[in-house]
Amino acid sequence: MIPSESRIPTVKVTRLLPATCQQVFEAWTEVESVKQWMCAGDTVVAHAELDVRVGGRFRVMMRGPNMDYDHQGEYLEVVPPNRLVFTWVSLGTHGQSTLVTVELQEQGNQTLLTLTHERLPDREAASKHQNGWTSIVDKLQSHFTKLNA
Repeated sequence: MIPSESRIPTVKVTRLLPATCQQVFEAWTEVESVKQWMCAGDTVVAHAELDVRVGGRFRVMMRGPNMDYDHQGEYLEVVPPNRLVFTWVSLGTHGQSTLVTVELQEQGNQTLLTLTHERLPDREAASKHQNGWTSIVDKLQSHFTKLNA
């Protein structure tokens, strides 16, 4: 039996960021910026490659205390400065292709970020990615707070 769409685990993280949509979009699409904040928990970004265009690919290698975590995917939509959609393949998705959508909406001089990660293979993967994306978005928020200090 094929699971219904409502049973397929989905992760959603929203956050009001102290930056413009353009600044947040650039944070997601510039290698040096990604290296500073796109790492969950106690990992750091050891390597990042971004080819931000429809059909372009990315790779982010997060280095943890005991192992490296390779994340790869392909950009499906690139709509500056409001939307990025890309596939996400990692050990955490059991090597399966999943879908991440990043939506950015102006809220005065801030930006409401909504990140949705769909097509996760199981609830364990969803739980790990909920924690991971929450940590990453926390670091993105701190990145902008430091820039504006």
